[in-house]
Amino acid sequence: MKFTFSHNNLNVLDLEKSLKFYSEALGLVETRRKSAADGSFTLVFLGDGTTPHKLELTWLRDRKEKYNLGDNEIHLAFTTPDYAGAHELHKKMGCICYENEGMGIYFIEDPDGYWLEILPEKR
Repeated sequence: MKFTFSHNNLNVLDLEKSLKFYSEALGLVETRRKSAADGSFTLVFLGDGTTPHKLELTWLRDRKEKYNLGDNEIHLAFTTPDYAGAHELHKKMGCICYENEGMGIYFIEDPDGYWLEILPEKR
């Protein structure tokens, strides 16, 4: 039996704010959207234009409080061929939340508090 990755899901409180963040910080673009007929939820799938893997953002209409991310020990990781340029962009955006210069990596935080690891493409 064989399985392939399809997508990861993150629930978000403010869909438009999250879409702006993921576009500006990581260049992700909307590839598909599904909304409930009654407006109770919206799913937006984002892609990088290179891999088939998608990030699904889920917005729930009745959700009013921030999500409890616990210890926030789970993260998504992104590689970039322009690590220095990405670091400068994220520094200007004020979203860098942790750096490990010895390992050559850093993390950014999205509007809901999810951490995203940034790695150089070639290590």
